[in-house]
Amino acid sequence: MTRTDLLALDAETLAALTNRGLVKRAARELAAGSGATVTAEPDATLTGRFPDGTTVTLAPGAGLDRGTCTCAAPGVCRHLIGLVLAHQRAAEAPDAPDAPAAPGPAPEAPVWRPWSPGDTGDEELTAAVGARAVAAARRTLARGYAARLTHPSPDAPAARAELPTCTVRFPVRDAVAHAVTDAADAVRGEAVALAVWAFRAAVEADPAQPPARIDVGGAAPGRKGTAALDRSGPLLADLLLDGAAHTGPVLPGTLGRVRDELAAAALHWPAGVLTDVLDQLGEYAGRGARFRAEELAALLGEADARARGGSGAFLGSGERGDTPLRRVRLTALGCRISGTPADRTAEVYLAHPGAGIALVLRRRWAVPEDTEPTGAVLARRRIAGSTLGALATGNVVSEVASRTPGRAVTLGTSRAAATGVTPVGNAWAELPEPLLVRDFAAHARTLRRRPPRFARPRVEAEALHVLAVEAVGETGYDPARQELRATVRDAAGTPARLVTPYNPHSPGGLDALAGALSDGAPGPRLVSGFVRVTADGLVVDPLGVRTGTATVVPDLAPAPRRPAARLPHTVPPDSGDPVALALDGALSALATVTVHGLRRLPPGARTALSDAADALARRGLTTTAERLRRVPAALAEEGPEAAVRPWLDAQLRLLTAVELHARGD
Repeated sequence: MTRTDLLALDAETLAALTNRGLVKRAARELAAGSGATVTAEPDATLTGRFPDGTTVTLAPGAGLDRGTCTCAAPGVCRHLIGLVLAHQRAAEAPDAPDAPAAPGPAPEAPVWRPWSPGDTGDEELTAAVGARAVAAARRTLARGYAARLTHPSPDAPAARAELPTCTVRFPVRDAVAHAVTDAADAVRGEAVALAVWAFRAAVEADPAQPPARIDVGGAAPGRKGTAALDRSGPLLADLLLDGAAHTGPVLPGTLGRVRDELAAAALHWPAGVLTDVLDQLGEYAGRGARFRAEELAALLGEADARARGGSGAFLGSGERGDTPLRRVRLTALGCRISGTPADRTAEVYLAHPGAGIALVLRRRWAVPEDTEPTGAVLARRRIAGSTLGALATGNVVSEVASRTPGRAVTLGTSRAAATGVTPVGNAWAELPEPLLVRDFAAHARTLRRRPPRFARPRVEAEALHVLAVEAVGETGYDPARQELRATVRDAAGTPARLVTPYNPHSPGGLDALAGALSDGAPGPRLVSGFVRVTADGLVVDPLGVRTGTATVVPDLAPAPRRPAARLPHTVPPDSGDPVALALDGALSALATVTVHGLRRLPPGARTALSDAADALARRGLTTTAERLRRVPAALAEEGPEAAVRPWLDAQLRLLTAVELHARGD
């Protein structure tokens, strides 16, 4: 009896389900004649008996992790792998090796037929991953979760589901038991079940063209989550009424407790908004350099939008706060150094090729008095058994990683499991789309189709990509803005602009970037960075450059020993866009309210709101101008409390208008 699901398990899939060392050892034992003797039961259960007396059994419809073996090794052992390899060898061996081939036409290639992991019934799913995993997944299903799906096609037959904290891939059709996931073994079955249900919901939503993104299950928050959301609204309204300048210690403490309740109810995105609000209030109270009134205003608008949206797309996932990952391979794309007089923060950005996303690893250090460590100095700091410099330019393989729904990753330390770092090599060029962008025009079209930022998933490194650069054009320096500017082109000749501001914590960064762009090494370059779209095309804030000879991370580069070659001065594109200036002025006027508060808003700030509305009207944005005029009108006619809702409505409309106008819509 032949198990077609086991015949489809190639060496790469077996290695992904276990590890490469076990697969190689099992293959060596089989080749040496010490493999399993395989017998099949009528129900397709396979039993393998090894010369050393070990017996292994694998039931039909079950994954390798649900097989049984008499050896003492935990989890999937080499005997289970040996059983699969022995069964594959037996299926390949002809019954009569010396018999002549039967005459007749050559067999036709198999025809691909549509399929989906969602075709799997719950009974088959339970047999594949176990009743306990299915029960745990049902609890998440009741809360609701979001998934991004890659449906099978003739060119890419392996289905893939991107869940909030892990990725599940189905390399074997009609066999969800052999799904591959980066989640740790303890939560693997739950992740597979959630992925299967996501595909099922997508097919039910549109059988002809299943959507690529789907909200699954009861997206409405539970009682505890609803109560916390209901409490957050009035608290943020109080913040808007009093302003950061007049907020005492009670409100931040209460907001912190509500934030914790939201996180406990698995409403991670509203909880993340409150975390950022509390950070801004802390920066203001401590006179920190990271306080931005415009940022606080945007956070208040986002919190209101997500609470009013009331669905999985606005509230986040029902997943756990963080998910431990099994052995995972990540590719570093560079590092960004920031800081204040009291600290330095390093953000290492890592591509997860298997999931097609980018993650961020963040580490902060206190700065001793009278010292100003640069990025080059921080590059020697130790992180997870390696240096920051090696981590930011290498391939990372870890058995002690975990990932949050916001796509932050942590690397733990363990005596039993390790994190290894090797040179990045050619890994950037092998990244999947859309992490690797080869067609600048197509990517710009994709970015223009996105909803506004406050309506998208609240994840880190959303804008991080690697651009395949075929040619580097004019490179220059803008001394007024202290920016390095360059034009790069893809294989079709489509341009993108690199704009890199000077980083005082990395004084050698601009010189290193200019040198990497002008490196005479043959071949194209790969540039990692944060990508946004404007009316003129893509604009990139670079993190790193991969040339034919090296990986350059500007923020970790040492200051040059000799003066760098003088770059020609460049003039930035005309930024006197009257519509953009009117929108920015309106947002600044609204942001002033977050500092002073509606109850104590100075007369000049009220006048600024009216003037900003007039400027919008002169540029043809009459509806947006009317929304803004309602704020000072409500203050004058009904009082501060009545102005809260008009302020939130105006803030959301302006945030949307700014984003749409910036990308040329």
